[in-house]
Amino acid sequence: MLSRVAERVYWAARYLERAEDSARLIDVQSQLLLDLPASTGIAWPHIVGIVGVGDAKLTRGRAAERDTLKLLLTDDRCASSISATIAMARENFRTTRDIVPTEAWQCVNELHIFARSQLRWAVGKRRRHEILSEIVARVQGVRGLLADTMSHGPAYQFFCVGTNLERADMCTRIIDVAVASLLQDPERLERFENTLWMSTLKSVSGYQMYRQYVRRRMRGADVLAFLFQDADFPRSIRHCLWQIEQCMARLPNGAALTKRLDTLVQTVTELTVGELDNAALHAEVDRFQVALADLNQQMSDTWFSPQN
Repeated sequence: MLSRVAERVYWAARYLERAEDSARLIDVQSQLLLDLPASTGIAWPHIVGIVGVGDAKLTRGRAAERDTLKLLLTDDRCASSISATIAMARENFRTTRDIVPTEAWQCVNELHIFARSQLRWAVGKRRRHEILSEIVARVQGVRGLLADTMSHGPAYQFFCVGTNLERADMCTRIIDVAVASLLQDPERLERFENTLWMSTLKSVSGYQMYRQYVRRRMRGADVLAFLFQDADFPRSIRHCLWQIEQCMARLPNGAALTKRLDTLVQTVTELTVGELDNAALHAEVDRFQVALADLNQQMSDTWFSPQN
């Protein structure tokens, strides 16, 4: 297949995953702020940091929530807004319609139309949960449709790599920006510890699965171990890296990247997250984020660059 087609399928997957993750994050944050007093210091800038637009200049005070939500939901100038990521996913699907099933293209196009017409209403509280839940469901529908109707050849493998790489990156961002920032003042937040860890798990749709496998009182160390190392949960860092490794093993010229991924999986597996203090946790997350960025660059050099 053409390198430009492979790259567009890969980025279509990343943009779809980013839109889903952002929608879930905003929905969970909305619920969390209803449960916590303002004195905890938990606010919308946490989400801005997670999605990678931490340098945005936002209004303070009562207008901060509305301005932040406009930025994250409908601002097409912000590459990480839900509206922009869905539009970019649609464009990548549009230019690869001969590769992906027609039904998938139609679903993505309908998702784009829905986002354009409805996301502005999610800035207000009344319909926010309804609209964001619909975004998540539609993205998951596209992914399920591709899994069931698209041949699992190279194009589908690139789609899976893009999905899991974006998913792993988002998980590290949640741990670094959200969780690590909450750990900076444990005494002040001790009363709300259960609520905060629950919200962190819900941000990756992991709360129910966590409760099935970890049956004791919720602790930060257990949540971090689950998000980093659980072999079976599809959104844990370890599982995402393993999935990428399996996909790359089926692609031509992927031996070097597969070996690198095997090392990363081993590193995550052996990580003793329960023994890390805040600074060490931040350093480990930074290391993984750099490794994921390097992996993206190596993929570009191996499969997407014109000279290859």
